[in-house]
Amino acid sequence: MFENIEFANPKLLWLLALVPLIIAWYVLRHKKQEASVRFSDTSGFSKLPKTWKAFMRHLLFALKMIALGLLIIAIARPQSSSTNSKSNIEGIDIVMAMDVSGSMLARDLKPDRLTAAKNVASDFVKGRPGDRMGLVIFSGETFTQVPLTTDHGVMLNMLAEMKNGLIEDGTAIGDGLATSISRLKDSEAISKVIILLTDGMNNAGSVDPYTAAEMAKLFGIRVYTIGVGSFGTAPYPVQTPFGTQIQQMKVEIDEKLLRSIANTTDGKYYRATSNKKLDEIYQEIDKLERSKIEVTEFRRLHEEFYPLAAWALALLLLEFILRKTIFRTITE
Repeated sequence: MFENIEFANPKLLWLLALVPLIIAWYVLRHKKQEASVRFSDTSGFSKLPKTWKAFMRHLLFALKMIALGLLIIAIARPQSSSTNSKSNIEGIDIVMAMDVSGSMLARDLKPDRLTAAKNVASDFVKGRPGDRMGLVIFSGETFTQVPLTTDHGVMLNMLAEMKNGLIEDGTAIGDGLATSISRLKDSEAISKVIILLTDGMNNAGSVDPYTAAEMAKLFGIRVYTIGVGSFGTAPYPVQTPFGTQIQQMKVEIDEKLLRSIANTTDGKYYRATSNKKLDEIYQEIDKLERSKIEVTEFRRLHEEFYPLAAWALALLLLEFILRKTIFRTITE
């Protein structure tokens, strides 16, 4: 009759056990109260027709039992519930701004910085099925690989195909951040986030990174910055007349800039010196952003005992009327 029914006083339902006990008492009592008449031969009575009142004489008791059962269920207070949730109304929009410059081929992360970043970013995307994601790549210039989308299959495919050499070399951090902001500035999401990953210093592009950070703050966009690379030097593949050789190259990451961008936008700066550290960083960002939009549910209970009580009273009234009218001669 009802969906999602709960009872405020479920223990009172044990009173329903009284119904079969009362029925059993009624049957035994009825047998003991059968009238007896002394006649030498009762065969003549067996042919007498039985009226419909005789067949229906137990209706009054049945009405009382049904009413009793309904009243017991009613006082147990059945309740239905309805819920309204505010979660995922707009969700979180996240743009990943990934550095694909030549220095991302350094092998202090395995097998190299770029591949490690792609793998961890892919796991991050898979763990957030309810969010819109976008991908911006930058080196000497910037390019939007994936606009904001809920199609995470496209996002994962483009991450897998991302590689160095797609655009001019260099490190245009300001341009990469500005392009990411342009993808988020008109978003109506509850939370807007950019994860900017780079391993170098801003040396290209036309947008000042500090100005871009102020733009992000203006649009309510939080930026998490990740500096990728070990301290000191890192093994880097260099093309020589004798083929590719690994040489130790100095690691130069503008941590002051990345930290400033994060602080300005109420984000956080991280340094990833290994695959494990990079994975931990993405896990932390994942937890931080989930905590920003906790699921809020409003649960409303609706009392459902009114119809039961009404039916019980109606049956008792019917029983009273029948007992005082049609069945008067039988019951009194």
